[in-house]
Amino acid sequence: MIEVVKPGPLTTVQDGGRLGLAHLGVPAAGPADWLSHALANRLVGNPDDAAALEFTLTGPTVRLQAPAAIAVVGAPLTVDGAAAPTGATIRVTAGQQVAVGTVSAGVRGYLAVAGGIDTPPILGSRSTDTLAGLGPPRLAAGDTIGLSTVDERPLLVLDRLPATGDRLRVVLGPRDDWFTDPDALVHTDWIATDRSDRVGMRLAGRPLQYRWPDRQLPSEGATRGAIQVPPNGLPVILGPDHPVTGGYPVIGVVADADIDKIAQIRPGQHVRLHWSRPRRPNVN
Repeated sequence: MIEVVKPGPLTTVQDGGRLGLAHLGVPAAGPADWLSHALANRLVGNPDDAAALEFTLTGPTVRLQAPAAIAVVGAPLTVDGAAAPTGATIRVTAGQQVAVGTVSAGVRGYLAVAGGIDTPPILGSRSTDTLAGLGPPRLAAGDTIGLSTVDERPLLVLDRLPATGDRLRVVLGPRDDWFTDPDALVHTDWIATDRSDRVGMRLAGRPLQYRWPDRQLPSEGATRGAIQVPPNGLPVILGPDHPVTGGYPVIGVVADADIDKIAQIRPGQHVRLHWSRPRRPNVN
């Protein structure tokens, strides 16, 4: 078991997510930064989609009740007050306290334990969905979390960390025709707001203009990375806890290769959007 001493601002359990259930109205959830989550798991010998702890801005302080191999990606840490390496396998003995510090670059980091976090799966996943309320609740002081037992793992160290950045490539559409000037999306200097969360990253800047302000779009399916534009004209880039449908037009979708970058953009940071391929001029 893991005992939670301090939970941090927002620490949740995340595994591979509830994939394939959107047609039933169930969002996927899962890690906001897939690569960082997978790397933390690989360091302790877990499958990429094993359940681990995702923390925001500052990590949790936990106490291991049994010996285990752990790894933290994205933030510094100490074990019983002594500095320990980030991005490496660490062997912790029973009773030792692990304190994860402030995220060094970006917003989110991951703590993985060999064998994976063992909480009751809901609809096939242990992921916490902050919008739908599925899965285990966010960590609180005094919580205890189960662990799966595994054989001893080899010690590993990452030779490189996941890339971060504020440049996001965007695939145009499918509702770009709903805007008077779709290119304004890539010509505007956007800033991530402090209202961003796992549901979506909200951008501030010069509002985009609807071509038909009096029309309403029927509700359509939504996907992670979709850039919805509500009537105020300020885009929202959907995150892992996004709803499965939405009635706002989607002007574009962030390319898969840049999805993880969204999870690490801090409030107040500038966001640069670029078409992933040249857009055909509108000759109408």
